Amino acid sequence: MDDDAIADLKRALPAAAAARLGALRFAEGVATVVLDVAGLDRLAADKLEIAVRAALRGVAGVNEVRVAMTAERGAAADTPAARPAPRIIAVGSGKGGVGKSTLSANLAVALARLGRKVGLVDADVYGPSQPRLMATEGQRPEARDNKLIPVPSRWGVPMLSMGHLVQPGQAIAWRGPMAGNALGQLIDADWGETELIVIDLPPGTGDIQLTMVQKHKPVGAVIVSTPQDLALIDAARAMSFFEQAHVPLIGMVENMSGYVCPHCGEASDPFGHGGAEAVALSMDIPFLGHVPLDLSIRQDSDGGTPPAAHDAAHGRAFRAIAQRVADWLDQA
Repeated sequence: MDDDAIADLKRALPAAAAARLGALRFAEGVATVVLDVAGLDRLAADKLEIAVRAALRGVAGVNEVRVAMTAERGAAADTPAARPAPRIIAVGSGKGGVGKSTLSANLAVALARLGRKVGLVDADVYGPSQPRLMATEGQRPEARDNKLIPVPSRWGVPMLSMGHLVQPGQAIAWRGPMAGNALGQLIDADWGETELIVIDLPPGTGDIQLTMVQKHKPVGAVIVSTPQDLALIDAARAMSFFEQAHVPLIGMVENMSGYVCPHCGEASDPFGHGGAEAVALSMDIPFLGHVPLDLSIRQDSDGGTPPAAHDAAHGRAFRAIAQRVADWLDQA
């Protein structure tokens, strides 16, 4: 254990947390904090935990922050069996290539920055891309008690993907039931204190989507589309699928919506503009926002840095969408 690293972590702790510090450990990029929260109500304890996570995530070398809280209560309250199952948000689309995976990754990261305990599942079994988007390529999940343990990411979002279980570039030739079983193992993992899981679904309305909504029952779905008519037709099918499965629609996102030339500043709409917003209005579902066609989003995503993880302008759209999703969850 690096004494200098521990000292840095202690200095970064908020004063209220330092006064209640029971133990502090740091190993392999994981900071583990034990706090004595005796006498605090649930809201105060949650606020303290959020403050600790936010403070320690900013320390160099910290990839994950784990917070354990102790108080005078029955030991059973902290067991995995006693924890409520995480709520699930499904992110879907009617067709591929509309930026659904990018939206999923940034939604999870932005929700985590809002203080939510968020996990991410890459359910696109045949074409997993989240390990690249979240900079977790090459990592392998461990297992405990026949359950997978999610892979930590540097963005404070634990995650699981078929991309963590197979060799890079390896084709997966599975029939529907096998793919559905694989998805079940990812969702039914040991998610610890995670309260919300964002699931990046494969495009369409096939076996994997059906298995997920029937077995795991998402609290809501976010639909992603580009503005052009062909994508919107397929997005409408995806919305119809979730409605038939009695999954509430949180709202619709229009991706690749408008382009501003970085050289001359001229704005154009290669894929159109406003189509998804119009469809959302016509179907009486919330419209969550536009995400522009921006070279910086592509570059950051390819480099494993979700734009929502920092405060640059091109991450602003994702943060606004996440806030609307968080507001919806608070009212659900």
